[in-house]
Amino acid sequence: MILCCGEALIDMIPEPTVAGRQGYVPHAGGAVFNTSVALGRLGVKTGLLTGLSNDLFGQQLSDALRESHVDTRFCIISDRPTTLAFVQLEDGHASYSFYDENSAGRMIAPSDLPELPDHTTALYFGGISLACEPGAITYCTFAERHAATRLVMLDPNIRPDFIADETRYRTRLDRMIALADIVKVSDEDLGWIDPAPKSLEGKANAMMSRGPSLVIVTRGGEGATGYLKDGTVVEVPARQIQIADTVGAGDTFNAGVMASLSQQGLLAKHKRASWDAGTVATALAFGAKVAAVTVSRIGANPPWAEELVAGS
Repeated sequence: MILCCGEALIDMIPEPTVAGRQGYVPHAGGAVFNTSVALGRLGVKTGLLTGLSNDLFGQQLSDALRESHVDTRFCIISDRPTTLAFVQLEDGHASYSFYDENSAGRMIAPSDLPELPDHTTALYFGGISLACEPGAITYCTFAERHAATRLVMLDPNIRPDFIADETRYRTRLDRMIALADIVKVSDEDLGWIDPAPKSLEGKANAMMSRGPSLVIVTRGGEGATGYLKDGTVVEVPARQIQIADTVGAGDTFNAGVMASLSQQGLLAKHKRASWDAGTVATALAFGAKVAAVTVSRIGANPPWAEELVAGS
């Protein structure tokens, strides 16, 4: 099982009302939530570790997880409110305004953390849950407890507006990178993490020297590149498709990469030495395939496995 660890929230998506004015419709979302849903829909056994409210939005999130076959037993339920993210779309690209103070997701503590079942082979971390304390500290604690025996994938998905203390955030992120086996970053994220004037490959190699066995750099419509410790570089183009919006694109890509490695029997700590150019190319190509479906429709709506078969 893959356990996704991080935020679940409500995306308030703008839609015109019958009166013609803009309104907002609540959609289940959050970077890590989206990745867990995508994995569940792809037929990969997955669960979500997050803080969920018992309010109406928390129930909406719980229902959406179950509908996509995501195990909810690791969700930490409380009376705190659900995080809301109001989405603004411009030319298909999304920006967000978050309401997250004292939320169910943000306020989870190390004492809330569950035990892991033995069949959990991989952990996934990412999103704003890595920036917003005290929950960010809790997720780092969880990674530290289990990284020695479980494969760890990390997507920082950096949002500078969420970083209250950059020094503390960078220190925690450095620790998470050192614990990770796979790090996926956008070219913009990599530039923020490593602002030194050097190439993407140079920055990816510098990141690998801190711990990861594989660094994946995505470049939007230009595709993705995978870097392995032995110097192997794998380039995969993005799929050409009519874009509806980009909400959840990276989250779905991450799910596709993990799903492919799982299908190849290589998503495990002891299998890292078996990763090669073919392994990475297959995983990145599948990530691009599932992400292309998500960006072709409004909102974070990852494909089901049957859709991929029908559309391939």
